[in-house]
Amino acid sequence: MPGRGPYTYRPFDIRWLYWEDETTLIIRPRHEYKAQFDASKSWLVASQRYRKSYSPPMIGHNAFAFHVVESGANVFPTSVVGKGTLIESGQSTENVSDRAASWLTAIGRLARAESVMHYVLGIAHSPLFARENAHALVQDWSRVAPTASAVVFDQVAASGATVDALLDVSAPFNSPLRFGTLAGAGRVLDPSTDLAMTARWGIAGKGGITMPSTGKLTEREYSVAERVAVSEHALSLGMSAEQAIALLGETCFDVYLNDIAYWRCVPASVWRYTIGGYQVIKKWLSYRERALLGRDLKPEEARYVTEVVSRIAALVLMQPELDANYERVKADVWEWGSE
Repeated sequence: MPGRGPYTYRPFDIRWLYWEDETTLIIRPRHEYKAQFDASKSWLVASQRYRKSYSPPMIGHNAFAFHVVESGANVFPTSVVGKGTLIESGQSTENVSDRAASWLTAIGRLARAESVMHYVLGIAHSPLFARENAHALVQDWSRVAPTASAVVFDQVAASGATVDALLDVSAPFNSPLRFGTLAGAGRVLDPSTDLAMTARWGIAGKGGITMPSTGKLTEREYSVAERVAVSEHALSLGMSAEQAIALLGETCFDVYLNDIAYWRCVPASVWRYTIGGYQVIKKWLSYRERALLGRDLKPEEARYVTEVVSRIAALVLMQPELDANYERVKADVWEWGSE
């Protein structure tokens, strides 16, 4: 049956897709993908090779574009349906291999695909994991070692669940750090006239393809109030203000929509945060240039950028926890062996 629903075009870039199962409206109907999507709660999205640098896998809860994180992304559902009549019946099973099930049983854990995906996220998003395995990670699938400890498995999977919630913009999120709030240069913004994206973040390339451009932004030091806010939040995370600033970056950017409106204080590490080789926020902005979009931003779209900034900031501040996960796993690895 035809229908429509949310569709992840790029990381943090959710659009709507109309699905027509009888025509070639979207190249071809792809019935098997649609059946797997309907049966699965979550999807792990990764690539076997990367053109630029390693990008940790994503996890999501709606349909994905083929190039969401890299040219030719692969999606792994938590549940799978069989072929032929089994697809029509919708019968599904947990997407866990026999070997993975043996590992989980050996450490006293259930063979649940979602917990395995969270475990993978809890390791694969560690900067230390990426640095120590940089050469191998760009050439083949990520190799995430299984832990022999149920306690460590639970710790890593819990961190991965947090990463999942931060990547999933449909999940509730409320950050005490108000980075990237919308502001006006010298006056209060009027949402009906001041939200046109005209700072040249995107241009039309050959064949109408959107290409990122230079845009407009100002790099500066944090204000006293911004540093106090970081310090208070760092304390709640068990780290010093200096540690938090070192992670977020020593400076921040005011990122402009136009000559009047801007997102205030986007931390440098957040602004430069990449998935699939692209700066996440800059990529999102490039598609919303008024000359390409054909309209101004809606107020909720402008507020959405603030939310994405806060989500990425939370991911950045998780890095010490994720590195600690990786170190715990390295210290107590379960012998995987061969199939």
